[in-house]
Amino acid sequence: MTTSQIKSETITVTPLVDKPLGCTVTLPSYCNNDPSLLNEDDHKKLYEAVLTYLVVVIPGQGNFSPKSQYNLTKSFDSSLKDEISYGHEDKILANDKSILKRDLITIKEQPEVHVLGNGVWNDPKYGKEDINLKHPTHFTFHKDHLPKEKCFDVPENEIPWTRFYRWHIDSALYKLYPPKITTLLGLKVPSKDKKQLVKYDDPENNELLVQQAATCFVSGANAFDLLSEEDKDLVLNSKIMYAPHPYIYISQCAATNDGLTICNEGKELELKELPPWEEKHIMKLPLVWTNPVTGKHHLQVHGCCVYKLYLPNGEVLGLEKSRELIYKWMKPAINPENVYAHEWSNGELCIFYNRGVWHSVSGQFDEGETRLCHQCNIASNEVPSVQK
Repeated sequence: MTTSQIKSETITVTPLVDKPLGCTVTLPSYCNNDPSLLNEDDHKKLYEAVLTYLVVVIPGQGNFSPKSQYNLTKSFDSSLKDEISYGHEDKILANDKSILKRDLITIKEQPEVHVLGNGVWNDPKYGKEDINLKHPTHFTFHKDHLPKEKCFDVPENEIPWTRFYRWHIDSALYKLYPPKITTLLGLKVPSKDKKQLVKYDDPENNELLVQQAATCFVSGANAFDLLSEEDKDLVLNSKIMYAPHPYIYISQCAATNDGLTICNEGKELELKELPPWEEKHIMKLPLVWTNPVTGKHHLQVHGCCVYKLYLPNGEVLGLEKSRELIYKWMKPAINPENVYAHEWSNGELCIFYNRGVWHSVSGQFDEGETRLCHQCNIASNEVPSVQK
């Protein structure tokens, strides 16, 4: 398959112009604006579009129901059988120490669909009580912070500064294998006129102008392609081990300014301080996962949760050296020209290949500003693999 426009008498797939990845999809009339109702041929074309362009945007989905979102998400993974799990275990998400605890709010009748955003919302499908959503910002996760006066309540003639919060793949990285697909529905989003400036705080003084709270994506295939030939051979033949319950393991830690990995300060919890865990459930995965549609190699790592690296010469790198090497491999991929910062409109559905991209939220909100999204991903039963 080429990356030129995929044409069909039914769905239409149009690559985004002057963007490093992504496409839009127009649905056929027979599915009543519900992508979960596509016929087999069109569903295959949608699947191929997701794995080819990595992020698919479908506009006009403001009435897309949680049930349909769950059905669509599940439909992309043939390994899913009777036991279906959200990408993380709820009892671990609910742990007071987990950095993901904010993601626990779910749709009551479709608990695989989670509610993300900012502000107070009242809707029967969220329960009887109001829910109070908190948008994650670098102020709660990074070691060093931007000046607050440059980020909040800035004068009208200035653009607020911000950062990437945390580059990641959606995955528990313990016991449950990474989801293949994530669907993210933007129901109430900031105006496209509201801009914020991502500050990299790197030696190159990189920065990226984005919509407030833009969801940012980079291609794992591009990350692999940017490596030297020596490093390509190294990552193709190495494995990464993640800590047990990694989001609790790093709960006292702080991230680098770009959200790629964790600062080495020795603040990780001792393994004995974690909830009960078993050796057999610890994730040891290839660093590179091969795209089954394009055949491309994708560097797919979660830099904040790395624990050890297993190199092809038999050497096992500990935490600090593993982070340093992972950072070296990841950093070029998030340079501004490689980032697709999605500018949301109300009612847009993003379908992204979670085994082919890394993503990060950005931005922050002033008092009274709101955002509302529905997110769904489902842990796969298929182990990610590399075809050498």
